[in-house]
Amino acid sequence: MDLAQAKSLVGDGHGGEASGMTSTYTFEDGLSVHRLGFGAMRLTEWDHVKDGAHAVARRAAELGVTFFDTADAYDLGLNEELLAEALHPYPGLLVATKCGHARPSRGEWVPLGRPEYLRQQAELSLRRLRVDRLDLLQLHRVDPQVPLADQVGALARLRDEGKVARIGLSEVTVAQLAEARAVAPIASVQNRYNLTDRAAEDVLAYCEREGIAFVPWLPIVAGGHAAAGGVLGKVAADLGATPAQVSLAWLLRRSPVVIPIPGTSSIGHLVENCAAAEFVLSDADFDQLDALG
Repeated sequence: MDLAQAKSLVGDGHGGEASGMTSTYTFEDGLSVHRLGFGAMRLTEWDHVKDGAHAVARRAAELGVTFFDTADAYDLGLNEELLAEALHPYPGLLVATKCGHARPSRGEWVPLGRPEYLRQQAELSLRRLRVDRLDLLQLHRVDPQVPLADQVGALARLRDEGKVARIGLSEVTVAQLAEARAVAPIASVQNRYNLTDRAAEDVLAYCEREGIAFVPWLPIVAGGHAAAGGVLGKVAADLGATPAQVSLAWLLRRSPVVIPIPGTSSIGHLVENCAAAEFVLSDADFDQLDALG
């Protein structure tokens, strides 16, 4: 079942009128995206595109996904190139990318926020994605060696030049988010967040209050919480869903500003993740799951 069909099951949103949830998120400039996105990181592996990756990306779009997330550091730009090959010219899609996290070797991730580097990487992302303007450019990590105002300022200048439509941040605190907003409008925040990892709860609360999209990475719970005897496993069994689907359904209901971006290189897992939009959590189920945090 695609997202449009799932939406028809519950009126105008995941969870129907009872939860007040909507199936889309609308940015300040009026652009709307489906609230179940796709993280493209797993489609490439350092020096090669995984088998079937193009088909997975295209199938995600066919299933109604309109928010795709990538980064310049995902396999040295190969991930961006893959999305361009599979989806360009991106009809009805938003492709978010990131800069500011260098990858000097396969096992290294180093924050690098010098303004000239951020500009260079943005220009390379424009070239690899084959666009004149990036839909959403996110600061991948805050570089502690560079003033945050300088890092956000570099992205703001790109926005002023028409090369970036929206600016986002990743892995930031509330204080950093507020500081960044003093420099430029911030459209989104991408922090790690899921059913059992809620260190960013205060950031989500800030985003909800201020109308900023919150994009949780690593959105699906793993480990013992997903076991058959646990709360998550029991709720999933009662709904006829998988623990992964319930994890995503919980996020969709958690806040109207949340846009989960589960990633996979498997069409089977992709279809399973997208079908999470079908499942409506009761208040009792939601409360049980909420208590896991």
